[in-house]
Amino acid sequence: MKVIIKSLDNDEKTMKKVKKFLFSQILQEFGYGYVPEWHQDIMNLEEYYIQPKRNNFFIALDEKTNEIIATIGLRAYDKDFEEFRGIYSEDNTSSIWRLFVDKRYRRCGLASKMFNVAETFAFKSNYDNIYLHTHKNLKGALDFWTKMGFIVTIDTNDDLETVHMEKKIMGIKMPLNPSIFSYAVEF
Repeated sequence: MKVIIKSLDNDEKTMKKVKKFLFSQILQEFGYGYVPEWHQDIMNLEEYYIQPKRNNFFIALDEKTNEIIATIGLRAYDKDFEEFRGIYSEDNTSSIWRLFVDKRYRRCGLASKMFNVAETFAFKSNYDNIYLHTHKNLKGALDFWTKMGFIVTIDTNDDLETVHMEKKIMGIKMPLNPSIFSYAVEF
């Protein structure tokens, strides 16, 4: 299978497909649909990811079907968690959002590739750190992010099992142009 990874542009048709993909993934993984206070970035992709120069949203397409099979967003840190005031800022910290891989395309390195593309973009955009939060009840999420070099900064032990993580950006060399790569996987 060949996969194309590229930046999302402001094409309405593509943004509509991205939103549909994201909400289907959220429903599968979390069991709920649109929640206004949690999904403003999805509803406003252009404002959150396309317009700001230091933000980006990447999509992976199956070259054969042109179907969206994975996503990842990277944007300047824009949360106001009390625990991180004075530590993270939009100037030096980026944050990862919306890494989803269609279940049919998992376990073949696509999530790692998506993160590598986002990390390279963060490095070239002069961020020092990458922040994210995940949930311990998401199968494989904590292990995946740890393998990507993230460390846990706060385990909230809340009902959502939220874990805050960070990674110092070391700077890896990868092209930012749309990339095509193959997997030794057949469906």
